[in-house]
Amino acid sequence: MPASAYKSYQQNSVLTATPGELTLMLYNGCIKFIRQAKLAVEQKKVEDKNTYIQKAQLIIRELMVTLDQKQDVAKSMMQMYDYMNRRLIDANIKNDASILDEVEGYAVDFRDTWKQVIEITQKNQPKRDRV
Repeated sequence: MPASAYKSYQQNSVLTATPGELTLMLYNGCIKFIRQAKLAVEQKKVEDKNTYIQKAQLIIRELMVTLDQKQDVAKSMMQMYDYMNRRLIDANIKNDASILDEVEGYAVDFRDTWKQVIEITQKNQPKRDRV
């Protein structure tokens, strides 16, 4: 697929995604950037590591901003997001891949749980008549 066609596909995916799917995309992006940061740490590419960790932090901050504060679980999720953000700062300062592993584990858990929520929600929605 040519690069421009892929970019168009990506943009359309974001534009047509449900809020739940957008959140899933954020988790996946965060995980991807953490993995890239770990690779950069291993390769001693400090500048790249910094860039990828900052991108992961931006995503976590976006998750914090979009968190529905009316939900009971929001307070504990906010605390976890804050913890993950602070651990990313530690990982960046210390060049510590093990901290990145820890944060990646949390992000994967959040992503997998969110994926289950989407699947359950979709199953419980009435089927629309197809044209």
